[in-house]
Amino acid sequence: MQPDLRPVRATGLTPPPPVGWQAIRQRLLSWTLTVLSVLPCLLLLPARFPGMELLGIAPNWLLVWVVAWSIKRSMWEGAVAGVALGLLQDGMSAGVPTHAISLGIVGILTARLQREQVVQDDIISVLLIVFGMTVVGETVRAIQFSLYGWRLPDGTPFWSFEEIWRYYQQVALGSAVLNSLWSPVIYYPLNLLWERRFK
Repeated sequence: MQPDLRPVRATGLTPPPPVGWQAIRQRLLSWTLTVLSVLPCLLLLPARFPGMELLGIAPNWLLVWVVAWSIKRSMWEGAVAGVALGLLQDGMSAGVPTHAISLGIVGILTARLQREQVVQDDIISVLLIVFGMTVVGETVRAIQFSLYGWRLPDGTPFWSFEEIWRYYQQVALGSAVLNSLWSPVIYYPLNLLWERRFK
């Protein structure tokens, strides 16, 4: 029996999902758009536009991307995205401390929130999640700095433990506020793209 290939009339029914080459092409296009959506975030990282800085701190666009990706995905997908983008960020900046660990943890925790039904798809939830995950990410990086400082031999010029944590407080708060305020710029276009493409 041949399948009914007549076009769907405006009856409220949705067309059947694509099959064969059409499905593969649609999946490939979706993944290409997802990978390409990282590019503007990478290009904005070193940019310092007027009004985008607070106390010399700029938004961490990759952290916002990882949160946007992980909100509706599994912990494994969040971790992989976080580690991959963290390695890309390490390639653009100093490799010590690594961004891969902090962004991987952010991806896992964000996906875990979704799994526990804590996340809603409204602006307040997204802002609070980005704020909290920024504090988590900056805490992990401050711990890495502290461990790196303890590994150095005595007399090596490096920040003291107190200096690291005093600076961390300023960076964590400033970065969390900025990331939260700029998160809708990244979250809503990506969320719209992913809802349409990954059905």
